[in-house]
Amino acid sequence: MKRRYRRMSAAQSAELWDRWKAGEGLKSIGRVFGTTSSCIFNHIRGSGGIRPLLRRRSRLALTLAEREEISRGLVAGRSLRAIAAALDRSASTLSREIARNGGADRYRAAAADSQAWKRSLRPKSCKLALHHPLRQLVVAKLQLEWSPQQIAGWLKRSHPHDEALQVSHETIYRSLYVQARGALKKELMEHLRTRRAIRRSRHATMKGKRVGHIADAVSISERPAAAEDRAVPGHWEGDLLCGSNNSFIVTLVEVSVVKSFGTDGGVI
Repeated sequence: MKRRYRRMSAAQSAELWDRWKAGEGLKSIGRVFGTTSSCIFNHIRGSGGIRPLLRRRSRLALTLAEREEISRGLVAGRSLRAIAAALDRSASTLSREIARNGGADRYRAAAADSQAWKRSLRPKSCKLALHHPLRQLVVAKLQLEWSPQQIAGWLKRSHPHDEALQVSHETIYRSLYVQARGALKKELMEHLRTRRAIRRSRHATMKGKRVGHIADAVSISERPAAAEDRAVPGHWEGDLLCGSNNSFIVTLVEVSVVKSFGTDGGVI
């Protein structure tokens, strides 16, 4: 039976991100929440696999409980000054709150609180989006397949006294994986060595990833005919066996076939 996606609560989302940061895979997390790996992927891909910053309400902002008191006071026919005095708030604060949320007749506490959260979103442009020369330097190095760590180190050494031309590797990663920032194009992710669609935890396993692959490797299908038919001695095949605890064994096998002839002239 196909399991449907359920909207996660704040506590569930926090647990999901904790597990993702600890290096758990999508399928493993999905089993914990009783859903599919694709649902977990959809939950984290919006931020590129990078945990969103926790939003906090300003201590000066009206709370949901205060908005409910305003709503009850309006229904009871109390004056704004009376409601404001009970909440220890300014009457002008309540007047603006009610006016921006439909007026006294249409004011609803839950809807007003939700709109307040949406209005409080003020995304700050990242450094790469604001500084064109710095962005061009980063783009040029990414196209040369430099890692973000190499780029950050090179910028710091090349421009030690100019902070406008310095950026951390984490900012580069976030600008690549969080496309909402609008700083670096998604196509540049192809130049990263891991070529992941989302950011993975450094605690995650690297098995099955194309990390440390041989540059300009020649496929075994392109080996010469003399080695393919194994008729000429001197051709070798090598392989690397990886075990636990960083143990490795290199195997070398000569691929030539030794032919023996019987008394009737046939090949044995």
